[in-house]
Amino acid sequence: MTGRLAVLGSPIAHSRSPLLHDAAARVLGLDRRYERIEVREDGLRAFLGGLGADWVGLSLTMPLKRAVLPLVGGHDPLVARLGLANTVVLGERPGLFNTDVGGVEAVLADLVGARRAVVLGAGATAASALEALARLGVEHRTVAARRPAAAAGLGDLATEVVELSAAPLADADVVVSTLPGGADAVLDVPARVPGTPLLDVAYDPWPSALGAAWAAAGGTLRHGLEMLVEQAVLQVRLFTGGTLAEPIDREPEVRAVMRDAVGLG
Repeated sequence: MTGRLAVLGSPIAHSRSPLLHDAAARVLGLDRRYERIEVREDGLRAFLGGLGADWVGLSLTMPLKRAVLPLVGGHDPLVARLGLANTVVLGERPGLFNTDVGGVEAVLADLVGARRAVVLGAGATAASALEALARLGVEHRTVAARRPAAAAGLGDLATEVVELSAAPLADADVVVSTLPGGADAVLDVPARVPGTPLLDVAYDPWPSALGAAWAAAGGTLRHGLEMLVEQAVLQVRLFTGGTLAEPIDREPEVRAVMRDAVGLG
């Protein structure tokens, strides 16, 4: 299989996605080129309209995950329900997909008996995290946001919305932070959070101030790159003509080289 792929967003220079997808292409013997391309919301329509037949697919990051919906048909049911997509499949059967949910779900798959979650942030990634937590059986899902009004678009994904500074971290069985670097400065980490997992989606710098404080308090820190790898594995399924539900041949090897490519080992 030949063709072009890219990750789009703004800013985009920090993205590790090319490392992941180039590693996967080498394992699978694919002749593909994966790029980073700076695209803002107001330029997305023109960019999509200028793509040639050699394009296979796109990964999307902020601020494009919602903006893409009216521009590409064939919405996966999860995309239609959440109102956001991070993956565009191009070609004869174009469509939009969300692999972020599966990425979070995979990283937190070992949760047992967790009933209370706190999600920090109220954007597109927070919505995917809330959906993943619901699928994992976490009943009470608190969103803590700098602007609680921004959480209105999350609908029933959240069972409670509070100010970021009032995040009930001490009561949580699991925490997912979708905050960009530096936005966690208002958070007070409890003195002890023994064993409580924190998935910190931001991965540059690593650890964040929150992550470092969480680990110091005895919590379990889950690397944001873990999620990035897992959602990319799902994208590879789609970009090679498969479905989200069906693993591809050599998928364990693909996952392993992706992890190596971003230093997870």
